[in-house]
Amino acid sequence: MDPNWLSVFPDRLRHLLQKLPPSVFTRLEEVRIRESRPLEVNTGGRFYFLTADGGITRDAEAAFKPDKQDSSRLLDLITNHSLYTMEEELRKGFITIPGGHRIGLAGRTVLGGGKVEHIRDISGFNIRIAREVCGAADQVLPLLLDFKQKSVLHTLILSPPQQGKTTLIRDLARQISSGTWRHPEARWPGLKVAIVDERSEIAGCRDGVPSYDVGPRTDVMDGCPKAEGMMMMIRSMSPEVMVVDEIGRPEDAEALVEALHAGVRVIATAHGADIDDIGSRPVLSKLVDSGFFQMYVTLRRSDQGLTFRLWDAKRRGIPLIPPGMKGREADA
Repeated sequence: MDPNWLSVFPDRLRHLLQKLPPSVFTRLEEVRIRESRPLEVNTGGRFYFLTADGGITRDAEAAFKPDKQDSSRLLDLITNHSLYTMEEELRKGFITIPGGHRIGLAGRTVLGGGKVEHIRDISGFNIRIAREVCGAADQVLPLLLDFKQKSVLHTLILSPPQQGKTTLIRDLARQISSGTWRHPEARWPGLKVAIVDERSEIAGCRDGVPSYDVGPRTDVMDGCPKAEGMMMMIRSMSPEVMVVDEIGRPEDAEALVEALHAGVRVIATAHGADIDDIGSRPVLSKLVDSGFFQMYVTLRRSDQGLTFRLWDAKRRGIPLIPPGMKGREADA
């Protein structure tokens, strides 16, 4: 069965992608369409151009080049034949399709009052393929537990783009909701989790229903700005843990503080190469200086999977084996 993200491609491009070797196709992470320029794919963190017969090459001159008709048809399919209904998404520069797959757009902006009102003459597309990885949080979750409160610590997860932040917090939500703590001394049941999914990437909702396994006690506010969504969830769903992706605006920080005052634990992500980066981000540095976060996680992706480093509230490095667990228990 073809994956659902293939349905947004025009016939010519879809058939070209289907010709890729299975070892390449099954590991696709990005498909980049640039009008009149080489078609590029990212597979397993490696970048290649596609040839007209579905092969891969490093030679840009030998690559297949989508034309204006390919771009126009792709945009038509992505927007479900109605650009007008997608104005808000186009203003943000991306569209999320069912399954949590995010399509970035590049073209010419139309400004109004110094702000972007619309993107037109769209000729660049980046289809980022989302995948569920159950178990991605196995190594990290035992270190984020608050045994006194039988909950989790306020945690900030940092990494550059496309290193696995969303994959990690999706699995954290699943395990926290189901009570899969992966620590022999953690015996409390799963907690009520609220996901505020502004870009529809964490839960991949379709008609309001998650397409990914985010746990049995998880509620999702889909397509809602983070700050507003957090307050709505606190008022209406009484969560015990809040999960939110890519914080960075002042209103996000204010909502996080409100969650703290309401007794809700927060797991959030932000862009950053390492722990030192947050000092240069005014919103994040204010949260750090106030002592809001009790744990920090940075991650990088490699051929061996996700690589983690952890710091406590004072930004002191801590070992990856949780206290009270032996090496074999931690690896189990």
